[in-house]
Amino acid sequence: MPRGSSPKRERQYEHIKESVERRGESAERAKEIAARTVNKERARSGESETASRSSVEDISSARRGGLHSHRGTQGPTYDQLYAEAKRRNLHGRSSMDKAGLKRALGY
Repeated sequence: MPRGSSPKRERQYEHIKESVERRGESAERAKEIAARTVNKERARSGESETASRSSVEDISSARRGGLHSHRGTQGPTYDQLYAEAKRRNLHGRSSMDKAGLKRALGY
């Protein structure tokens, strides 16, 4: 955690880290996920000196976690698939429907 972070953010970091470790991730991966999540929340609430555009304008990490944990029988949403295709720089993603994105991403 950065110097000067609030006790609330320290508790949030520990809670997330422990939760991720209980899911079976390594300690290092748990630390990374917890730090990124807390830093994004700090940026969204104006507690950090600098913030990337995606940290401030993107959906909150709590909402993203909810979307990922409640995929249901239909799998990821179109928006989630499109974001993954964009992250992988998949050519032709803008003209694909949900089924096409699934095929191209290997879901």
